[in-house]
Amino acid sequence: MKILFLCTHNACRSILAQSITTSIGTGNLEAFSAGSHPSGQVHPDTLKQLTKRGYAINGLNSKSWDELHDLNPDIVITVCDQAAGETCPIWFGKAIKGHWGLPDPTKCPAAEKDVIFDKVFSILETRIRMLVNAIDHSSHQELSELIEQLGKDE
Repeated sequence: MKILFLCTHNACRSILAQSITTSIGTGNLEAFSAGSHPSGQVHPDTLKQLTKRGYAINGLNSKSWDELHDLNPDIVITVCDQAAGETCPIWFGKAIKGHWGLPDPTKCPAAEKDVIFDKVFSILETRIRMLVNAIDHSSHQELSELIEQLGKDE
């Protein structure tokens, strides 16, 4: 199953989700990330935090969703924070869609950055584990409902 994480700049949260999913979802999921207006580089703090936690950073890059036009993902999840006034990209297609609004740790004051990264990692790891555990025995509708519910949980 292919899962695509989207965020506007594809520099932090969608990259975190891709790397975490690649690690946790071994065998069940192929993870990808992209942005509607990519920054062109993964934020250095994102790479530092992934490395610190033992996640792979090889091959991670900030890219436009246009580069993935042939992907045909099964699941698309936006991870931008609408509560902070960010505009989330919209994916057109038949994939299961969900929204997991997360704060952007790279936009936080330096004194709060590690705390927000910890929070985002914790949320993503929990949600992704639950999704991975449900994939093999859930219907399309059940996965859609789970992804929506996970987006509401903190």
